[in-house]
Amino acid sequence: MAVNDELTLVIDIGKSHAKLLMVDAQGAVVERHGRANASVPSPLGYPALDVQGLEDWMAQTLRSSAHTAHCGRVITSTHGAALVALGDEGLAWDPVDYEFEGLAQHPLLAQAFEAAADGFAHTLSPDLPAGLNAARQLFQVQHLHPEAWRRTRCLLPYAQYWAWLLSGVAASEVSSLGCHTHLWCPQEGGFSALAQAQGWAALFAPLRSAWEVLGPVSSDIAEAWGLPAHCQVHVGVHDSNACLARYLDASAVDTSALTVVSSGTWTVLMAPGAPTASLQAERDMLANVDVLGRATPTARFMGGREFAALLDGAPPDAGTLDDVQALVDSATLAMPSFAEHGGPFMGRQGKIVRDGKPLPVALPPGQRAALAALYCAQTTAWLVERLWDGVALPRTVLLEGPLAHNALYLALLQALLPQARCLASHDEMEGTARGAWLLARWGDPAAVTTSALAPVDAAPVRGLPAYHAQWMASAA
Repeated sequence: MAVNDELTLVIDIGKSHAKLLMVDAQGAVVERHGRANASVPSPLGYPALDVQGLEDWMAQTLRSSAHTAHCGRVITSTHGAALVALGDEGLAWDPVDYEFEGLAQHPLLAQAFEAAADGFAHTLSPDLPAGLNAARQLFQVQHLHPEAWRRTRCLLPYAQYWAWLLSGVAASEVSSLGCHTHLWCPQEGGFSALAQAQGWAALFAPLRSAWEVLGPVSSDIAEAWGLPAHCQVHVGVHDSNACLARYLDASAVDTSALTVVSSGTWTVLMAPGAPTASLQAERDMLANVDVLGRATPTARFMGGREFAALLDGAPPDAGTLDDVQALVDSATLAMPSFAEHGGPFMGRQGKIVRDGKPLPVALPPGQRAALAALYCAQTTAWLVERLWDGVALPRTVLLEGPLAHNALYLALLQALLPQARCLASHDEMEGTARGAWLLARWGDPAAVTTSALAPVDAAPVRGLPAYHAQWMASAA
């Protein structure tokens, strides 16, 4: 394989699944591997991110591939709300799983954190449960495990941990620091008062841009993973922001009226042209920070978890328009929320109702799948409208990830957003992985791609506007 045909290794680590993709210079996937991702117990008693299991899987998988020797670059995209502490010899302590209710078990410590944290006006980061504000994880370890904390020499966002493991060079990156962490002030472009007062800001590795090259892979990694010695390691990126980055260089897309919907375990809506004044902290709306360091109005819900809960074992594509019509005609609604953490309706117990009363019997599989698609479309539409509250623009909504391949969800979303143009990405790569690949070629006009965006036709469902109005009134 010639040098200009070398592959890019994309490491894409989501909360529930991790993927390895080898992508050629034209953007085609030549090899793909996946693995379920779950937390593991840590010696300190909390659930931790399975960094060792992931590392072992990556090394074993790559060693067995003939394509690994042709990977000339590597970049990592990971979920947010994840930080890693380095000591004198590797990890200082195991990185905390953000679903762990660490501070909630210590009310006085939780109160101390709340008193020390910056307000929403400064961080544009809402107060979230468990460890979804990554600063809570640091506060937890610092105060509950002081011996482990004393081993801390350097702090890294999760994506940059993998870049460090590969290259030996420590860096931080703004899209990872700015994703609902309480650590960053996006409008000021610097660490929060909390991060500075607690001494955390001084521990974070130097800031580098997501697309920058840290250097080649270390000799140890080259030998253990089978990567060539010249393979260049890029800084890496927060996964939702990787998805958005795909469009930041794309002149064919007007970002002033754009909403990118990145789906997976979380469904994350990013609207770079929307006003930050519309953000409602109590609705889990926030400003993420894009790879260029700019505040990006964002809303989200745990769409993957909620979709699966409503399916309750039914095939995800079992629903039809007839099933949707039956749900609408019978006033059968899914009322939020069906996931424990985050989203605009957090703290509520999800339920299925018919004519306002709890449904006493289980729905057939087709209607369960239809209700899952309908509920996720309704929540997505609700959030789009709130992100753009008071702004009259012809909007474009771009769908990425698993929901972009669910025809019923897409058609329902377009029907619920008649003034918007919905486009679905039918790229063979997930939006997060495609965005990471593009970042590894940032500034190369040949790498910019907005192809594989398909227009969506609205679902012809009688009575859907009134049904949705009823849902909104009950959900408000």
